[in-house]
Order: sequence, then C-alpha cells, then structure tokens
Amino acid sequence: MMVLPAISLSTNITVSTNITATSAPTTLHKHRLHNSTLKSLSKSGKLDEALRLIEYWPSKSPATAPDVEACALFLHSCISRKALEHGQRLYLQLLLYRDRCNHNLLNNPTLKGKLITLFSVCRRVDEARRVFEDGGEDVDLPESVWVAMGIGYSRNGYPKEALLLYYEMVCQFGQLGNFAFSMALKACSDLGDLQTGRAVHAQVLKATEDPDQVVNNALLRLYSEDGCFDEALRVFDGMPHRNVVSWNSLIAGLVKKDGVFEAIEAFRIMQGKGMGFSWVTLTTILPVCARVTALGSGKEIHAVIVKSTAKPDAPVLNSLVDMYAKCGAMDYCRRVFNGMQGKDLTSWNTLITGYAINGRMTEAMESFQEMICSGFSPDGITFIALLSGCSHAGLADDGCRLFEMMKMDYGISPTVEHYACLVDVLGRAGRIKEALEIVKNMPFKPTGSIWGSLLNSCRLHGNVPLAEAVAKRLFELEPNNAGNYVMLSNIYANAGMWESVKVVREFMEKRGMTKEAGCSWLQIKSKIHTFVAGGSNEFRNSVEYKKVWKRLMEAMEEVGYVPDTGVVLHDVSEEMRAMWVCGHSERLATMFALINTASGMPIRITKNLRVCVDCHSWVKTLSKVTGRVIVLRDTNRFHHFKDGVCSCKDYW
Repeated sequence: MMVLPAISLSTNITVSTNITATSAPTTLHKHRLHNSTLKSLSKSGKLDEALRLIEYWPSKSPATAPDVEACALFLHSCISRKALEHGQRLYLQLLLYRDRCNHNLLNNPTLKGKLITLFSVCRRVDEARRVFEDGGEDVDLPESVWVAMGIGYSRNGYPKEALLLYYEMVCQFGQLGNFAFSMALKACSDLGDLQTGRAVHAQVLKATEDPDQVVNNALLRLYSEDGCFDEALRVFDGMPHRNVVSWNSLIAGLVKKDGVFEAIEAFRIMQGKGMGFSWVTLTTILPVCARVTALGSGKEIHAVIVKSTAKPDAPVLNSLVDMYAKCGAMDYCRRVFNGMQGKDLTSWNTLITGYAINGRMTEAMESFQEMICSGFSPDGITFIALLSGCSHAGLADDGCRLFEMMKMDYGISPTVEHYACLVDVLGRAGRIKEALEIVKNMPFKPTGSIWGSLLNSCRLHGNVPLAEAVAKRLFELEPNNAGNYVMLSNIYANAGMWESVKVVREFMEKRGMTKEAGCSWLQIKSKIHTFVAGGSNEFRNSVEYKKVWKRLMEAMEEVGYVPDTGVVLHDVSEEMRAMWVCGHSERLATMFALINTASGMPIRITKNLRVCVDCHSWVKTLSKVTGRVIVLRDTNRFHHFKDGVCSCKDYW
C-alpha cells in the first residue's frame, strides 16, 4: 500500500510567472492560465512548483481540472529525471479527482502509459502493474499501454512476464504493431527462447506494417545471441537501413561464433561507411583485438576514442588497458591506466594481470602495493593474476606467501582456481611432493585443471610414474579432452618410450580424437595473416623465403645456434625431424614478418599452443642476429625477445 507524506502549505501560492492562485479574472480564463503555467513549469523542469500548483488547484470540478496535455508534460519531465515521488503525488491527485469529482483522468491512455513508464524506470513494477490494472475489464486499453507495461517488465528483469503479457495482447488484438514486436523479441532474447522468437518473427513477416529498425535490430540481436548467425546475417542483409545498434549486433554475433577476424573487418567496414560507434561497439571490438593480438587495430580504436568529443566511461578504458596488456604493449597499457580519472578494481586487476602475463612480476607486485595504498581491497581475481604470474616466473616462495596473505590479511577464501594456481606454482618449481600434499588436503575435490597442472609438472620434470597416475585421474574426469592424451604421449616420447606413445595414439585414433594443429598469426597493416604448422608450402618454396632463410641460418649458426630436434616427439629420422621443426607455425609467421615489414620494426606473433623449446631458442637467436624485437604470445604467456634474451629467462 502506498503511503505518501502529508503536506501543509499556504493556499496563497505565487509561482514564478507571477500568476497567483488568488487572482481570478474568470473561472475559464484562470483554468487556462493554470494549465499554461503547469506546462511551462514542467517543460523547464521546475517539478516542485508544478506539483504545488497541481495539489492546490483552485477548483476541483471536472471542467476545470488539469488537462491531459499538462499532466502528460509533467509526467514526461518526471520520467526523464526519475522523479518518483513527484509522480506518486500526481497519481494520488488523479485518484482524488476520480473519487471526489467523478473525473477519471486515469483512464486516459496517454497518462496511464506515462505513469506505467515512470514507475517502471524507477523500479516500482508493482505500482506500474497497479496502474495498468486500474479500471479492470471495464477499460479498453490500447496497444500502447500494454506495450508500456511489457517494457516495464523487461526493463526490470522480468522477461517471462513480458512475454506472457504479449500472449495476452495477441489474444486481445490479434494483429499487433512494431512496438509490441520489439518488446516481445527483447523478452525472447533475455530468456534465450529462440523458438518463441521465431514465432514472433513469423508474426512480423505476416503483419501489414513493415518492420522498423527497432524490430530488425531486435531480430538481429535474438539470432546473434542464440548463435544462429546465418539467420542473423539474413536479417542484417535485408535491413533497408542500419544504425550503430545493427552493426553492434552483427559484430557481437561474429565474436560469438569465433569469427574474430571477421569481427575486426566488420568494424572496419562500419567505420568506412561513416556509421560512427557507441561505447558498446568499442567494449565489444577491443577484447577481439586483445584476443588476436591485433595491436594495429587496437591503436586505431584508441585514436578514435581520443578524437571523440564524448568522455569514455570506465568499461571502455578498462577494455583499452586490457587490449594493450594482451598485445604485450605494457608501456601503452600503463600510459592509458595513468590517464584514467575513475579507476576501479577492474582497472587495477587488468593492469596487474597485464604485468603478470608479460613476465614483469616486479611491476605486478609494485602495482599491487600501489592499489592497496590507493584504498582498494584486492579480490579473488587479483590473487589469481599474482599467483599465475609467480608460477610462470618460478617464484614459488612468493606464490606461497601470497596464498597465505590472501587468507590471513584479506579474508578471501581460496577457490578451486586459487588452489590450481598454487599447485602449478609448486609443480613448475619441481616441488611436486608439496603440490601433491596441497591436492590431498584442499577442501575441494580436485578438478581437471588441478590434475592438468600436475601432469604438466610431470612433463617438465620427467616424472613418468606419477604422470601415469595423474593421467588416469584426468581421463576419468575429462574422457574427451584430447590435450591430456597428447601430453601423456609427449611425456612418454621425451622418455623414449615409443611403444607407450604408440598405445596412446592408437587409443586416440580409436576414440576419434585429434591433436590440435599449431597455428600462429600476426597483423601487418590492416590485414591478419594466419599460418598452420606444416602448411604455407607456396610461401616456403618462394625464392624470397629461401634466400632469407639461408642468410639467417648462416648468421645464426655463426653465433652458436644448433637445432634441437628432440622436440619432435615422433620416432622418425633426424632429417625428417629437422624438416618438421622448420615447419612450425611460429617460424613461418616470423619469416613472413621479416620479409614483409621494414627493418627495425617489432614483430608480434600469437600462437594457439605452447611454444616448443627449439622454436624458443630459434626466435631468441633470431632477435640477436636481426636486431629485431619479437613478441611471441603462446597459450600460457608472453615471450619478449630482444638481443638474444627472452623475458621469461628460459623458465616457462
């Protein structure tokens, strides 16, 4: 039940227009003056004065009550300012007019719709529903009022109720319009109800009215978010007009179906058409640039942000910081971070994670201390970043200290992810017995990620018996994860146990499992080039490639580089091993960059798997003989090669 405060004010009120409630040339003329004043006050946002005028209206007769247009203007101003109390008090006055004067303005569709909208934007769904149901079945509500109620449900996180209301509308009206369609389609998207969404789409196609841009955008969003990209593309291609929302939905759909390169190209086309962007556009496309290490595209987007007259919000700037961090450009990352006015915990976590994955743990720990001094308390994500960084940097003691600090100093209960990081920290450092003790005593049942960390530690330190025991647990938990079988096969191969390798590979063939192919990519100008291990035969057989390869290998051999064919985990001849190593995807990408970029330019490459020992040694030597900075991001971390030295210090 709504309770409103009682007010005691003088009835002799002077409003800003110098028209007083006591002056009365004629009743009709005064009525017009009051309505005119009410409209003027509402338009200028003077809601307190407008409300006083309504509450002390000089006449309570139906003929001289505030008119619909004046009340609608007042409510419109309330909606734009989310002035809930003012709207509630107007609603009370309208109830009083109905009860005392038998003058029911609440049956007016315009006022009813605006009251519903006000209460829903102020998150008072029950009050909105009360207004909607006021009058019962005696009132024949138009479609617009039903839609206002449906939007109110949807806006407040009740998509199911919005859809049920739509069903009632279909029964009530039969043929519906675009406002109803867009409301129903949004509810279907929020519920992930593709079947009902398709049914609404069928009604859109049958309607006499052509779908407007809002309906088309709602259809595009529905199909994009539910992974039906072919249908989304058909809607997009059939749209007579497209706006920023349309392009945002298309790009989001491409990202959802892992079409990351196509998403970047779609953004480029969008900008080429002069479509502009919204902050949603940038928070969608910047993570894509981060994912594929498209630093060039990321910098272009940064330039767009700088040139914009609007001030970017925190999510956009956090996405920009994240993009630079995941492209290995930590100097740019720090510069953007330092320029942020409203840093939040996500900003600090992104910076710390960036330093950690780039092997700069000193700066990561310094940033952590800086964050604490700035008044921010760390959360679980902060410690996952720090523990992961310690693992890849070989800082086992620091990792254990951080794990205890998290519990004792900050009261954060470790999750299974934190325990997985701790097990990895100890296992990589060769402290496998301690890692096993952690697994035995942790308050969670070990997950695949924890057993996977242990199996990787066995690979690093050649512990075959333990690897077999751990792999058995992994196969029970993740029977269809080919990566676990590949790792066990590699452990056997490193130990020269070729019969065991054969058994594992035959088992994989029988189960239809295949090893993920090594793939690397890099961006040159606006184009992203992709290379697969053993592929690119035309490029490898080109005159330019052979010429550069020969010159480089001679220079590298002079400084002591010797290929390590032991990384080829197959029982084949030495000559075949050497050939396979040369065909690894990161080498093909590096050679392509050397041939197609200017001397002295940094080379940035991303690989989908862990870089092998020989390729790591090869790139390290290459950076020395060419004087190039080479940044290689593999599945675990960044490797920054410069003058024959890697940032990982050969610990990875």
